[in-house]
Amino acid sequence: MTDSTRADLRPADTEPGAPRGASAPSSGPEAPISAPDTFAGKKVRIGDRVFSSVATASGAFVVALIAAIGVFLLIRAVPALQVNQVNFLFSREWNTANPSHLSFGIIDLAWITVASSVVALVIAMPVACGIALFLTQYASRTLARPFAYIVDLLAAVPSVIYGLWGYLVLGPVLKPVAVWLNENLGWIPVFANGNAPTDSGANVFTAGIVLAVMILPTITGVSREVFSRTPTMQIEGALALGATQWEVVRTTVFPFGRNGFIGGSMLGLGRALGETVALTIILSMSTAPPNYSVFDAGATFASKIALGSGEFNNNLQVGAYISAGLVLFVITFAVNAIARWIESTSGKGKA
Repeated sequence: MTDSTRADLRPADTEPGAPRGASAPSSGPEAPISAPDTFAGKKVRIGDRVFSSVATASGAFVVALIAAIGVFLLIRAVPALQVNQVNFLFSREWNTANPSHLSFGIIDLAWITVASSVVALVIAMPVACGIALFLTQYASRTLARPFAYIVDLLAAVPSVIYGLWGYLVLGPVLKPVAVWLNENLGWIPVFANGNAPTDSGANVFTAGIVLAVMILPTITGVSREVFSRTPTMQIEGALALGATQWEVVRTTVFPFGRNGFIGGSMLGLGRALGETVALTIILSMSTAPPNYSVFDAGATFASKIALGSGEFNNNLQVGAYISAGLVLFVITFAVNAIARWIESTSGKGKA
């Protein structure tokens, strides 16, 4: 076959010297591919519009409801605060029997509330972290699921049951521990003598342990979900480098879920701050001013309101208790807001 014959057989869209099957470069830019007509004028379905409107309205309703509760508490509290005879934030007096001479302060209520919640948090955080790590990193799936259900069921136990259990069962069991702490660490103010007998079992120490059990499902549930979302590639990479299971947890799993664990702990703290019935049963044996010790008895914000419900026959008396409720509302709202913010930053793998 001659060269002229090969030239005649060469496709018209190829150039001399180009590989066989290669097309000649286009002389101009390619025309843009137009979108199909079915997508160009896509319309939003009625169902999508309805769902979007309902979701937006639901979110707005929740925000409006919280704002309405805050405004209601503030409006009802202001008249009582205006006639209060003592400093509301720093007075230790609480006398609302005479509506014309109200004297109420929240410093003692704040101490009992915060002290019992902090004791609960100190006990519950390491236990919940250990349970969450065990369920996600060590336990088999057949064991992890029923064990997780059992932990979650703790949240279904009524508060009154926890209160009775703490007062009648746990309190007597903890008497030797409380006495030992008081005798050996009494030089520390927080373990000094309180306004209730140390061996009574009805004090902040017992109440904190009961609260720890109550908030354990909350902290464990959030921590378990966060730890279980650790990227598998990071875990396998650490194991491939020769890390032990504990080293994987310490260098990969816990740093990944640390923010979520802290956020769950703050949610548990918010739960502890608002507990009413259990703490009313355990701590209501003493009305003397507390000595700022874990062996104090007394009332929290919530239990004070519950115990004073018999005085709710005058607007000013009601306003005094609503003022305490307003402080608790602000504290709980702030704690939960911080928890949500911390939890939103979880899962970024920052060590």
